[in-house]
Amino acid sequence: MKISKQARRDAKQLFHSCVNNGLLDEGRVRQAVTAVLAQKPRGYVGILSHLQRLVKLDLDRRTARVESATALSPEQQSAMQANLGRRYGPGLDISFSQNPALIGGLRVQVGSDVYDGSVRARLEALRESF
Repeated sequence: MKISKQARRDAKQLFHSCVNNGLLDEGRVRQAVTAVLAQKPRGYVGILSHLQRLVKLDLDRRTARVESATALSPEQQSAMQANLGRRYGPGLDISFSQNPALIGGLRVQVGSDVYDGSVRARLEALRESF
């Protein structure tokens, strides 16, 4: 479905009204959606569709996934949280997991940013260079 420019503008304005201190407020998003559904302005389906896209992009940008070949110690986890917090700001939801297929090193994904310092990635890069 094609979304009009006005619907995109309205959704963007709604999204910015739901941000509090740089973080998305879930309660405000619910109120905004309820208000749009109650008023049903022209192109409200497009507005809600684009608002949903903006919220999803913000949630992805605020979610980090750290994979390591072995379990990280609590000190390493806290250092990783501090480094990612400095880089991406407050409100970052970080999950840690083990992936033995990495062989060694770390793989960090925050939204669409991927930092792959694993041995597996280096071996694949070496294989492709031949």
